[in-house]
Amino acid sequence: MRWIPFIAIFLYVYIEISLFIQVAHALGVFLTLVLVIFTSVIGMSLVRNQGLKNFLLMQEKMAAGESPAAEMVKSVSLIIAGFLLLLPGFFTDFLGLLLLLPPVQKHLTLKLLPHLRFSRMPGGGFSAGAGGGNTFDGEYQRKDEGPKRLEERDRDDR
Repeated sequence: MRWIPFIAIFLYVYIEISLFIQVAHALGVFLTLVLVIFTSVIGMSLVRNQGLKNFLLMQEKMAAGESPAAEMVKSVSLIIAGFLLLLPGFFTDFLGLLLLLPPVQKHLTLKLLPHLRFSRMPGGGFSAGAGGGNTFDGEYQRKDEGPKRLEERDRDDR
């Protein structure tokens, strides 16, 4: 069981190196490096544009009093896509670009939405949670004793 992360990392590295070698053999090493950098830059600009659009949609939904759950799931998929696009390699770029596709985001939203609960807060916002937590209101009062040392406290107690 504890070997699974090592096997997954080994498999990831093996796939990335194999794809890089095959593409470099077909296109050349320099063009392959340029392609990896180009896909990262293009992918990050796509994530930034879609992220801004998604943020505006989330604000509109909250202003209309609707739940922004679908937009929040899309935001998480955009963050993961951005991370995958930053990693060098064609396999992670493919996975990152796959997460940017609206049908994939819709499928993720449909799968994850039943596991999330959103409730309207008294201030007008939304709170998200996977479980049902309780909120307790209370008051407190701070009483500072001042900088008494332990010896002074002992003398006062006598």
